[in-house]
Amino acid sequence: MSYAVSFPHRRAIAAPILEVLVAPLRVLHLFVSLPVTIFLLTLASMLFRPPDLKCFPIDRIGFFALVLWAVACLCIRREPLTTYPATWPFMGLLLLGAWGVVTQPYDPQAWSVFAAKWAVPFVLFHVSRLIFRGQRSLRQLEVFLLAALVYLTVISLFSLLNVQGLIFPRYITDESIGIHADRARGPFLQAVANGLCLNLLGLIALDSFRRKSIPPIVSGTLFLGVPFALLATRTRAVWISAAVSATLLCFVGSTRRLRRAANALCVMTAVGGIVTVLTYHGETNSLFERTMDRSPVDFRTEMYRAGWQMFTEKPLFGWGDEAGIQAEIEKRVSSFHPEYYVFHNTFLELAVQRGMLGTGLYVWLMICLFRLRKSEGKFQDIDGPFSGAHFRKLWPMLLLVYLLNASAVVLNYQFVNAVMFTIAGILASQRSLDHRRTRISVFTNAAKTEDRIPEMV
Repeated sequence: MSYAVSFPHRRAIAAPILEVLVAPLRVLHLFVSLPVTIFLLTLASMLFRPPDLKCFPIDRIGFFALVLWAVACLCIRREPLTTYPATWPFMGLLLLGAWGVVTQPYDPQAWSVFAAKWAVPFVLFHVSRLIFRGQRSLRQLEVFLLAALVYLTVISLFSLLNVQGLIFPRYITDESIGIHADRARGPFLQAVANGLCLNLLGLIALDSFRRKSIPPIVSGTLFLGVPFALLATRTRAVWISAAVSATLLCFVGSTRRLRRAANALCVMTAVGGIVTVLTYHGETNSLFERTMDRSPVDFRTEMYRAGWQMFTEKPLFGWGDEAGIQAEIEKRVSSFHPEYYVFHNTFLELAVQRGMLGTGLYVWLMICLFRLRKSEGKFQDIDGPFSGAHFRKLWPMLLLVYLLNASAVVLNYQFVNAVMFTIAGILASQRSLDHRRTRISVFTNAAKTEDRIPEMV
């Protein structure tokens, strides 16, 4: 009788204990079951967390959460780590960058630049295979990037119209942080980063327009707004890369619909420039002065000359330490005296820092990325977001825009690098899957042929 009385009592005590023990497992299950949400929240945190903004590092928390998810996913699924041809030069650049920040005194800015240039792109390039496994997840990424494009376009137009009160977040209008406060710099606090992102996302939107997967009202808004948004950045490198990409699409677009859209976009850009010149007199003078301004060109020419001299003195492994590079440049550049010397060229900076070793690895990486334009084997992906033969033909255009801007600035833009290498990881994963399918098909056909040989004999 005592057992009958005590058993319900023990059960009542054990139930809350089991709930406490099971709660972490439920949280872990929820965490593992929402990979796309975690990934997109991480991208959003990188969009609204520029390096010059001193606030809570939500982007780093999102990035580490994504890394923890990848580790948990690999352990639960027991999947082997997948490598691609681009993995090896990428890993070499990652190790060189890590060695550069470890061997010098602790500097938060140096670690932030290392994460934006190498660590974040490297992880997202490989993690994208685990997250974007179907058309639904790819569609969610497409919707997110289109929403980001609409936001950046609207914010840039507000900047062009000088409607500061409608710009959100408010730190964009704060002249005490970041640079290019007089231009459309967006949440990046840099006009070049904003223009490059507008250009890349605009090309992705053109592919969505080709597939008719974008609502007409959204496509019309972007068609009218993106040219003015690019113009509002007042950045010549952005203008040149946008003009080159739109012009090339007029001739090498994969479909007639895409070529017509590119032609219309070129016409719209020309009309938009003329309307801006005739309507906004204040902006006309600033745009003309920006176009004819020689001081940035003179500064870059001086930096290019000094950088080339330093490269020729240590061509193999470069100068390494950033502090030593800054002191050496200050001796060689006499006409300008900024607080911090920037080469304004990704290739030159890498050549000065890491010599031919780093430059060779970077060129090797870009060649591997360019080869993603072709699908390996006879299997063709369906024509969906970031997949299919048509998007692969657009990929070299995205890479061209990326490299054109890399020749004019140092690509330390975390969000831009994250988006670019996420798409590259998706294409690399599809190419690897296509290669495995081709090998399985070859082995299957060979086995069938061997089975038929005795019957023929």
